[in-house]
Order: sequence, then C-alpha cells, then structure tokens
Amino acid sequence: MNQQTVNVIGAGLAGSEAAWQLAKRGIQVKLYEMRPVKQTPAHHTDKFAELVCSNSLRSNTLANAVGVLKEEMRALDSAIIAAADECSVPAGGALAVDRHEFAASVTNRVKNHPNVTVINEEVTEIPEGPTIIATGPLTSESLSAQLKELTGEDYLYFYDAAAPIVEKDSLDMDKVYLKSRYDKGEAAYLNCPMTEEEFDRFHEALTSAETVPLKEFEKEIFFEGCMPIEVMAKRGKKTMLFGPMKPVGLEHPVTGKRPYAVVQLRQDDAAGTLYNIVGFQTHLKWGDQKEVLKLIPGLENVEIVRYGVMHRNTFINSPSLLKPTYQFKNRSDLFFAGQMTGVEGYVESAASGLVAGINAAKLVLGEELVIFPQETAIGSMAHYITTTNQKNFQPMNANFGLLKELPVKIKNKKERNEQYANRAIETIQTISKTI
Repeated sequence: MNQQTVNVIGAGLAGSEAAWQLAKRGIQVKLYEMRPVKQTPAHHTDKFAELVCSNSLRSNTLANAVGVLKEEMRALDSAIIAAADECSVPAGGALAVDRHEFAASVTNRVKNHPNVTVINEEVTEIPEGPTIIATGPLTSESLSAQLKELTGEDYLYFYDAAAPIVEKDSLDMDKVYLKSRYDKGEAAYLNCPMTEEEFDRFHEALTSAETVPLKEFEKEIFFEGCMPIEVMAKRGKKTMLFGPMKPVGLEHPVTGKRPYAVVQLRQDDAAGTLYNIVGFQTHLKWGDQKEVLKLIPGLENVEIVRYGVMHRNTFINSPSLLKPTYQFKNRSDLFFAGQMTGVEGYVESAASGLVAGINAAKLVLGEELVIFPQETAIGSMAHYITTTNQKNFQPMNANFGLLKELPVKIKNKKERNEQYANRAIETIQTISKTI
C-alpha cells in the first residue's frame, strides 16, 4: 500500500470517480465534501454523485459517442458507470437511473473503500500536496476566490436548468400513452399528445409566464443542451416542435395518428411512481410552472414533487490552464476534474474524474502519466478542452466530431460512427491492460 495521500475536493460524479480510481490503486484518499455541513443551491441530499438535473446519462448504444464513452469507462472499472448499470430504470436506448438509489450506491461504494477517508467540511484553501479539485460548477465562494487567485482569471459561466418531477398517480392515463420514439427498444416513455390548438395555447402561456430574475449584472448564457423551455418558446414555435416536443415517431398506438406535438415523461425512480418531463428545464416561478404544466393534456391535475430550477455553472479556461492529463500547468501535483474543466454532461464529468484519478495515482507512484489518445472518447475530450481556442472556449459534450479522423473517409454516417466506436473500444481495451 502507498502511504502518500491524495486530496480529492468534492464528492460529485468526478470526485467520486477520482477517489475510486485512486483507492483501487492502493493510494490513500482524503475525500472532502462540504455537504451536509454546507449545502449548494441545487443539491438536496448529503449523498455522493447526486444528480441535480436529469436522471438520464443519455444514450447507452455504440451509435452515439456518449455510449462509446460509457463502454470505455466500463473497461476501466468506473464506479459511476457500475452504479448506473446497477440502478438503471427503463429509458429505451438511454441509460437512466433511479437518482436516489444511484447516489446511495456510489456513496456506499466509495465511502466504504478502506483507502478512502471522508471529511465533511468546506475547503476554503487549496491544500498542499497531490490534490484533485472536483468541486463542480457550484464551487463555494471561498474556494472560488482561491481558484481565481491561482489561475489569475475570472470564471467563465453559463446557466443550467432542471426539469420538474411529477407524481405518476396524478396523471390522466386515459390521455397519456406509453411508447418510445420509432418503437426503439422497450416502450419506456409516457407521451402527452397535443393538437395544434392545445399547442398554441401552451406556447402562449409559456412565453408570457414569469421567470425568476437573474442578477442584474449577469447575461443569460445557456448551454444549448440544457436550455430552459421558456427560452426555446421565445425563439419560436418551431424550436419546440423540432426539439423536445417533436411528434415524429410517436404516433398514437391505438389510432396510428401523429399528434401535432408531444410532451414526453421519463421514469425517474425504480418504483415507477415519479416521472420527469423530458426537455422541460425551466426557471419559471413555481406558481407559473404549475399553471403552464396543467395545460399539457394528461397533466391537468399534476402534482409536482420537485419544481424546475436554474443555477449558475462556472468553469475554468482549460485551454490556457490544463494539460491533457488534467494537470494544472503551473503545479504538477494539482489536477482538476468535472464540469469545471469544460466537459459537459454527467458521463463526461465522471470520465474526467477517472483520468485525473488514474494520473494522480501514477504521479504518486512515480510512474509515467497517461495521455489518452484522441482515437478514444475519453482522450478526445481531454484533447478538446486543452487545445481549443481559449478565447472562445465553451463546454462540450462527447461527440464523434471530437475523435481523430478515420484513416479512410466513410460517407455513410452509420458505418462511419460504427468504425469510430470499434476503434475507440479496441484502443481503450489495449490501454486498460497497462494501467
């Protein structure tokens, strides 16, 4: 057992994964988590890896880059993906989880490892010695000030929103039908069909509803993948009809007719009693949220157990500050991980923690650090956040466009993505044997 200790600050997705990767390599870990001593504006529990927005980790198929990323992480014994697989709920081709069981699973897995010591207190200064900072987009003010002093830069930021969660028993199941788009996989989504008249009425209410105001000095900067539904509505009806409310592939199973628009709900817990409204991230005032949602067919008597909320996400300018090992350029024993590095998404955040954890362990053990190749989804993200234009740096989800081009051009998109996936998995399986 190696006696040198690595500090991990933050027990979110990235911090929990980093702690796991360190501990399983025999490294002693001090895992700092300020909750429940001090809460954030978005968290509700003291559990590790709490999912504050959706309960979906997105696609679980190899036809999608995030599905490939999950498979790479499975090959590297990811604690986060293992817990997600264990706590999955029906979601068609996606990997969605019971968020409470998932957080409990990650907490037990990491907390009970003999090499992990959990310290529930706020960290206000960056510790000396090997350290991974994985405090996420909701880093406390005290530590934020320290990081600003360290980096010499202001944080960049965008706004992120969560969708409401509702009770299934409050839905009118005579109006709602069960179906997955194009009937892919199991029928896993509840669908609320709308006529054109119903859609127009809903759109009008949505655009006139009141939102919680931002601070006066802040601009409305949103990550496109988590844009509030009311912002979409103000961009125009087609933004919604070609976005979260598109009816294509959701024909009614009895009549065979395609609705004008559809609102989908996805199971949020293992018991199937709670559902979240897909793509309906919002920052409307709570009273307005309920009135607007009641205009959706089947939700006339909806009971909301968690209202939609919005919070400010901050991230560092990684192209100017980090190496592809997730090391800070000006201090070799300091690593960053998670959404604060500019990777976007649950799985991407956990993957960055995996890389930071592996490399912090290698640093302590006196071994050569690993730069994952751009042929892998893991490596392509590290490459993106450390080499893109620092003046226009914005968070990015995993996607095939980040991977190194194939040696031969393939016009067919499906075949091309299949080749990307096969190459990535083969590469990561080779790497897994050496680390």
